[in-house]
Amino acid sequence: MLLENPQERPRERMMMFGREQLADVELLALILGGGHAIQRSMALFQDAGGLLGLHGAGPQQLCQTPGVGQAGATAICAAFELGRRVARLHLPYAQPIHGPEDVAEFLRASLGSAVQETFLVLGLDARQRLQLVRTVAVGSLATVHVHPREVFRPLVQAGMCSVILVHNHPSGDTRPSDADVLLTHRLAEVGAVLGIPVVDHFVVTHSEIVSLAELGMLPA
Repeated sequence: MLLENPQERPRERMMMFGREQLADVELLALILGGGHAIQRSMALFQDAGGLLGLHGAGPQQLCQTPGVGQAGATAICAAFELGRRVARLHLPYAQPIHGPEDVAEFLRASLGSAVQETFLVLGLDARQRLQLVRTVAVGSLATVHVHPREVFRPLVQAGMCSVILVHNHPSGDTRPSDADVLLTHRLAEVGAVLGIPVVDHFVVTHSEIVSLAELGMLPA
């Protein structure tokens, strides 16, 4: 429960009860610090539309909430970025990737709440084990422009044997668009020429990850 006693401050509550017992707004108030941190934290949550909105917001957007400022906004973004990097540490490197569930934690942390479409490649070795993760393009809210050269350059340089394509839909709709399918087929053609086949394409939202291979949308 949030601050049953108005005199209880988040810092003291964490020291006494542990971080798990603090509400989201209290944790954010600790990051903000200073006077009226709880009120500013509540305003941020309201302006951003909740925790997921905060996770995907940039410092410029956060600064629009009165009383936050550059120091608070950059501290919040830094905290979320550290969380994303921790998720990357749990990537199953050297483990076979059979479907989106094998990398779900990382993909949701990295892309699930992103406000821009972002395109990643997961490079696999001859035994389908994850060896490489690269961001190859960042776009807008509704689109990202991807060139085959940027997709396959890191894969060729690292000697990868196959690739899984990954991108997010900030809209929350996991249905692959016609453009998604066309791009997948185009990249699959290039991959076939280079000897780096496209084995899947994952579409990521904050709540779900879908596989084009499982949907039967990869070229035969």
